[in-house]
Amino acid sequence: MTEKMEILNDRLFEVDPPTLFDAFADPEKLTQWWGPHGFTNRIDQFDFRPGGDWRITMTASNGTDFDNHSTFQEVVPTERIVFLHHLPMHVYTMEMRFVGESGGTRLHWRMLFEPTEENLQLKKFIAAANEQNFDRLQDLLQQLNEGR
Repeated sequence: MTEKMEILNDRLFEVDPPTLFDAFADPEKLTQWWGPHGFTNRIDQFDFRPGGDWRITMTASNGTDFDNHSTFQEVVPTERIVFLHHLPMHVYTMEMRFVGESGGTRLHWRMLFEPTEENLQLKKFIAAANEQNFDRLQDLLQQLNEGR
């Protein structure tokens, strides 16, 4: 059996697990932070349950559209989300864990890819892009908190 290429990112967010989980589970919020800096999003399908499809069009700052298709494998409210990303490239499994701890909730991302040459070359880029995702999520959570 071939070992998978693993990319791990985690960050502590100063909110409770339900608030952090909702930032993904609510498509309106998700469109505001998903993807690296410079991307905007349109969610065309979001069937948030095991076996459900998620289709999102991510638009880069240069106007290029990237149609993404994923299928949810596990959804455990406030605890865990697992999905299989099919398209447009880089098939991977994403596991998101929401762990309450002192000071907030730690979000763990674990991505598993086939260890192809292309994927191995993209590993650093993907890890950095995930950190940008977390930055955008942090900004959204701060805006929501200030809006209360």
